[in-house]
Amino acid sequence: MRAIEIRGQGGPEVLALCERPIPAPGPGEVLVRVAAAGVNRPDVQQRKGLYPPPPGVTDIPGLDVAGVVEAVAPGVSWPLPGDAVCALVAGGGYAEYCVVPAPQCMPVPRGFSFLQAATLPEVFFTAWNNVVWLGRLAEGETLLVQGGTSGVGLAAMQIGRQLRDATVLATSSSAEKRAVCLEMGAAGVVDYREADWPDQVRALTGGRGVDVILDGQGGDYTPLELGLLAPDGRLVLIASHRAPKAEISTREIYIRRLTLTGSTLRSRPPAYKGRIARELVAQVWPLLEDGRIRTRICGVHALADAAAAQEVLDANAQVGKLVLTVSDLAERVPEPLR
Repeated sequence: MRAIEIRGQGGPEVLALCERPIPAPGPGEVLVRVAAAGVNRPDVQQRKGLYPPPPGVTDIPGLDVAGVVEAVAPGVSWPLPGDAVCALVAGGGYAEYCVVPAPQCMPVPRGFSFLQAATLPEVFFTAWNNVVWLGRLAEGETLLVQGGTSGVGLAAMQIGRQLRDATVLATSSSAEKRAVCLEMGAAGVVDYREADWPDQVRALTGGRGVDVILDGQGGDYTPLELGLLAPDGRLVLIASHRAPKAEISTREIYIRRLTLTGSTLRSRPPAYKGRIARELVAQVWPLLEDGRIRTRICGVHALADAAAAQEVLDANAQVGKLVLTVSDLAERVPEPLR
């Protein structure tokens, strides 16, 4: 099969098209013929040597795929060969075939092409895990999303708005991106490049602060964000792009009963990810199918042009998701499985 491999740490130029053996599904796994694959910031981190795959996982990058099940391991009852699925994987998405733990597979939403479905798993798994499970966003609370036009940011904003009736605030770096945040349901957006952005966020809450913050920057943002939390607020970290360390006041955490937490999903077992998959299909997929939650594709590239897709992420120019077309099935809308 054709696949993309990482030939050393560096820029997008280290991504190269190669030939690899088609993998065989192990116990509890299925083999998917990939039609389209998502491009995500963790792929960039892996390319730079900052986010290696877990032990036993392929070195081929790519965390979400959509395609048709080709084969299943003995004992797998769903999905079955011929089923159209999208799935979160721990690696291997940038390839014509990918093995996937069966619990991490989800039906392609009704009316979605494989191309559209490939934009969903990584960002919605991440948003659900961090906003709903770890952040415990409750009905009517206020959610602040740092970097609202990332794939995860757009998913988190819509989950908060549509499923929790939350007041959603966001930060973004350009007028175009701020307009997209408002279009996707944000009640207010501020420019994080302005020195007083925390004061602007606080003003949008009438001085009360926010209940949940989803952040991938860390570093010097962390004490600022803790200061923005209302009593009993939760700060959830999913990356540390600004810096891996921060100086914070532990007294502030216990006095105001704050929660500082974070997560990575890649090394979590299939059973954990499978629970998220079931909740997404039950609660998010109907909203995708009726248009209340939307995906936004900002660029489509052929598999061989994966480097060009990652260049967009390196430039922080994405507004939504980038997708690789892997086969001629990519734009096909499959028959619904449900």
